[in-house]
Amino acid sequence: MNDETETRQKLVRMGALLYARQLAHGSAGNLSVRLEDGSILITPTNSSLGFLEAERISKLTPGGELISGDRPSKEYFFHLAVYEERPAARAIVHLHSTYSVAVSCLCHEQTEDVLPPLTAYHVMRVGKLPLVRYFRPGDRALAEEVRKVSRNNRSMLLANHGPIVSGSSIEEAVYAYEELEETAKLYFLLGDRKTSPLRAEEIAEINRAFPT
Repeated sequence: MNDETETRQKLVRMGALLYARQLAHGSAGNLSVRLEDGSILITPTNSSLGFLEAERISKLTPGGELISGDRPSKEYFFHLAVYEERPAARAIVHLHSTYSVAVSCLCHEQTEDVLPPLTAYHVMRVGKLPLVRYFRPGDRALAEEVRKVSRNNRSMLLANHGPIVSGSSIEEAVYAYEELEETAKLYFLLGDRKTSPLRAEEIAEINRAFPT
């Protein structure tokens, strides 16, 4: 089994996992992986992550031209922007999961990091979560905003839309996304209660121990 075949099957498995955990619904969301030769595998447009077919997954050149498979997700362009800006990124998860999208619909006094560092695992796997201003679905101008934010962040939240999370593998990106959604749940469960998020020195200690 070659690398591409194995990766296609892994995308199918991860899509089914995310769908079963109710992090993906309908035909919303998309997954991608960058192969060793620089080409991109991405889930097709209007496909359900719970019912992907390995041979129909879209394969693109680094510039976005379709090589094989079905037409790619209409949001493929911001996947390319992340890969161009983050050479170490090998996979991207973008979903419309309920709690994270709810955070994206709130008014935030500051947009550099819109979830508090409630747990060490959020700091380790998600890092800061900047909010990207709203763009309509499919608006190519979003790519430049995503590119700018990607320079210093592996995760971000699109306003009134949902998160984009990158990782060094599809497993890492999926686990980070799950951690983000769980932190968003905690955020709403805690509500207006007084909380004790991690202090700056504790965050710095985590980042030293677990560099990205």
